[in-house]
Amino acid sequence: MPLIPEEPQIHESAQGPRATTASGRTAPTPRPVPGPRPVAPPRPGRPGPLRPAPPVQRTPHDVAVAEPELPGPTVPAASLPASASATPQIQLIPASAAGALDAAEEAVDLLLESGRAPGDVLVITTGEHHPWAVHELSFGEAAYWAQHDAGDDVFYADATAAARAASRPVVVVAVNGGSAAVADALPLARARAGALLIVCGDPQQVNSALGVGI
Repeated sequence: MPLIPEEPQIHESAQGPRATTASGRTAPTPRPVPGPRPVAPPRPGRPGPLRPAPPVQRTPHDVAVAEPELPGPTVPAASLPASASATPQIQLIPASAAGALDAAEEAVDLLLESGRAPGDVLVITTGEHHPWAVHELSFGEAAYWAQHDAGDDVFYADATAAARAASRPVVVVAVNGGSAAVADALPLARARAGALLIVCGDPQQVNSALGVGI
């Protein structure tokens, strides 16, 4: 019997390309030899290391500086001319000379009930003095005007003393007589009223004294 030559044995550790044997078997692929890795090319679009941008020097036109608003000079209300002050609202309560004082008292009560401070109200009478004024004057004019200067309560003055009284937000005038005093008392009362002037009296006489139709 003829001898069959033995097939050459290929060891796994052998390096080199695989060889195809006659029987059609493929030799194992050789393992790669370790070595330095090739440098991968940079990916397209990937930025490199960022370089610090040089500082931008802004010109004065690039920066908007907000200047602080300086308050203007404040003018005290007392120093304003009469033309610059607001004209008070005028309200007329028709009443006879005999009932004007009672109508003024009711007007004061309504003002206080609505939230007005007592020190906001000045009452002027054109005829007889208000009973409160008579009582306070009995202690002397110094004590009487001291209460006016305190400004914490309703103050009652007659037409002859109204020029000495200071302005208040509301002035109530009781036209309870003194026809000669009405012509002077009503314009003075309007000048003393800061926001509201209430006149209790004859409408015709009031309109004539103020020069307006109410």
